[in-house]
Amino acid sequence: MPRNTPRRQITALLPILGLGLAITATTLAPPAMAAPDRPECLAGAKPGGGFDLTCRLIANAMLQTKLISQPMIVTYMEGGVGAVAYNHVIGKRATDANLVSAASSGSALLLAQGKFGRYDETAVRWVGALGADYGVLVVAADSPYQTLAELIAAYAKDPTKFPVAGGGAVGSQDWMKGVMLAKAAGHPARDMRYVALEGGGAVLTALEGGHVAIGAGDAAEMARHHAAGKVRILAVMAPERLPGELAGVPTAREQGIDIEWPVWRGYYIGHDVSDDDYRWWVDQFAALSKTPEFEAERTARGLYPYTLLGADFEKKVQADVARFKQIAAEAGM
Repeated sequence: MPRNTPRRQITALLPILGLGLAITATTLAPPAMAAPDRPECLAGAKPGGGFDLTCRLIANAMLQTKLISQPMIVTYMEGGVGAVAYNHVIGKRATDANLVSAASSGSALLLAQGKFGRYDETAVRWVGALGADYGVLVVAADSPYQTLAELIAAYAKDPTKFPVAGGGAVGSQDWMKGVMLAKAAGHPARDMRYVALEGGGAVLTALEGGHVAIGAGDAAEMARHHAAGKVRILAVMAPERLPGELAGVPTAREQGIDIEWPVWRGYYIGHDVSDDDYRWWVDQFAALSKTPEFEAERTARGLYPYTLLGADFEKKVQADVARFKQIAAEAGM
């Protein structure tokens, strides 16, 4: 503006200049993120399993809370306990902001063992975890062992007398829980007698029938049987006691044993999805986690509170993969 502009003209120009600055600021501001026009959750298995549960958890609650205006589609892609879906997202849908995919701590375990092919945990973007189950160590109702410390002391003397049953093969999450028990007793994984069964129901049957001495499983599946007196949960692998039917069961850490196994339920998106779209999902999950509708949905699906989002969740996945690699290496895998 020229030096000799009269004061009256300057005063008159100020509102115009202010309007211009406002227009410039509006022009430069990033556009508000819009919800995906076709939200979809990919479950890397058949309908009815854990991945399906994980997808349904957000599909129902996000629609109820109006965080999405269109119903979320749930699609299924069986193969390799999530490996086929993981590779599909990386190879075919790396930029698709409409799509989130279900994952769990089991996914991190398989990544640690190289069972997702040539891709590692950095090949996707980890959005968040919105619930968890926790590992438990279980004995039969008539077992003489009342505490985890008693069981470990007996196991340390002769592990061959304590076959451990789990719902999965060698290398599975239940197998890993048994390995951690063996390690706490001062024994390597090769000393453990592991019995691989088809799911938690078979583990309960084996315990009740006296065919195995220890069961490795998850809290949600074992809680009602513990409450009914059919089995005895000696320890929950959680950072603090769980509510409800397991409120009276101490954690492993309470008993002086450093064993923790959260079975988180989470989500990832394609590696090349924009930062803005990635942030949209993180922000919606943060808002969702605070609603009563989501809390009811999570409880109905047998999950416990566990919310970890964005960069914090990325770090958690990376830390889990590193930890599982170490456990697998120590086990000779």
